[in-house]
Amino acid sequence: MADINHVVLVGRLTRDAELKYTQGGSPVCKFSLAINRRRKNGEEWGEEAHYFDIVLWGKQGEALNQYLIKGKQVAIEGELRQNRWEQDGQSRSKVEIVANNIQLLGSGSGNGQQAKSGIQGSYQRSNAPSAYQARQNIPQQQDDGYDPDFDNANFDTIPF
Repeated sequence: MADINHVVLVGRLTRDAELKYTQGGSPVCKFSLAINRRRKNGEEWGEEAHYFDIVLWGKQGEALNQYLIKGKQVAIEGELRQNRWEQDGQSRSKVEIVANNIQLLGSGSGNGQQAKSGIQGSYQRSNAPSAYQARQNIPQQQDDGYDPDFDNANFDTIPF
């Protein structure tokens, strides 16, 4: 049986997304998602928050960056990726979720910005345009799921 690496999360952004570019010119959008989990501790119910770092590569990151703002509820579909590097002679690693599909759900926490007006839709990494792409006139990309800039990226040189 083949290995499976599939993640689906629904949560709220903990900060505005950051859009940057690799030295090769590939866009990379990063943000963090908070997921609340209810659990019973003794006789009382409480919530505990879990935080996940999300990475969105390519044109979809550029297109959605303006809508990915603190407090916005989104659904993420993607896969786990582990980055490894050495710092000060010690091995380090970090697990991130590389998003393949994002659904914009409810409105954000609302401070009057146009981007927080409750725009709903999704952006999928596929060759078929989604309804969101058609409404936003986002140019379609040909994507076979392979991003050579990601596989060959030297994460020590990305300035963030």
